[in-house]
Amino acid sequence: MNEKQFIAKRKQILMVLPMRAVIQRVESASVKVNNQELSSIDKGILVLLGVAKEDTETDADYILEKAVNLRIFEDEHNKMNRSLLDVEGSMMVVSQFTLLGSCVKGRRPSFVLAEEPQKANELYEYFVSKAKEKVNNIGTGKFQEMMKIELINDGPVTILLDSKKYF
Repeated sequence: MNEKQFIAKRKQILMVLPMRAVIQRVESASVKVNNQELSSIDKGILVLLGVAKEDTETDADYILEKAVNLRIFEDEHNKMNRSLLDVEGSMMVVSQFTLLGSCVKGRRPSFVLAEEPQKANELYEYFVSKAKEKVNNIGTGKFQEMMKIELINDGPVTILLDSKKYF
């Protein structure tokens, strides 16, 4: 692929961003709004979820299935062979539109490809409801609020996911 083709492909990708998630394996995590704790979890994963324009429930389903089945927890031989479901871990889900920020031009991130708040919240709530069907202990943030997230990252283990499988 030559440079011109690379630039054209990059522009094409940037015009349709996928749902994105940052998955962090944690010993614990909590979310506060206005100094009030909303929720907390013990051993499990923190999912920072960014909803892009044109995302659907299919995108949310893909991210959820990947997240709960990623083999990022150690087995008895200290190898990452166990999933969140295997270890019966907890999940904290926090909406984070800034994952859709583009820093290609200038110094201020552009969020034009992030979904509008109403639709983004619907998909976020859908993701949480489906997660509750799979995971016993679910914590959440509060959509469109300034939150303080505390976590103890275990490893650290941090995985990037996107629903179009770019990474």
